[in-house]
Amino acid sequence: MPSVGGLLEQRELAELAAAEEEWQEWVIARRRVDTVLAPDGATDAGPRAVAGPREVDRQPASRDAARPKTRVPVWREGVASSVLSVDYQRVFQAVADRVRLGQGPLTCQEMAAVFGLDVVPARVEALRSKAKRLVARGWLAESTPGRFTLAPGVAGPDDGS
Repeated sequence: MPSVGGLLEQRELAELAAAEEEWQEWVIARRRVDTVLAPDGATDAGPRAVAGPREVDRQPASRDAARPKTRVPVWREGVASSVLSVDYQRVFQAVADRVRLGQGPLTCQEMAAVFGLDVVPARVEALRSKAKRLVARGWLAESTPGRFTLAPGVAGPDDGS
């Protein structure tokens, strides 16, 4: 006859195995969502995505910081658009060109077409995310919902900013 301690240990091991399996399913799901939402198909499956639940809790908070390629500095007088990453420079340049040509605010669907991307929700939302981040940091303004232009005081790249 098995001992009570042995039965409890066996049950705990079974529950642990089930929890680990469920965790791995979440990791796979997260990777798939990241792949679909990534603008260029690239994902960041760094240590957080593959670490176990206890390992994630022990990682420093700096892991939650934005990846270097997605950092957008706050705009201030004298800051050039060259401080932006290439992806954000493209978004900024497209809006600046539109303003320079006097064509009014730019939508993310129009931006996707300008960049030669498929105008599908995943691509449009990736561009919208970048444009919204530029709005939040003072580079762009959203004159009406979904329509982006340069923020007041921000000059386009050709204007010396």
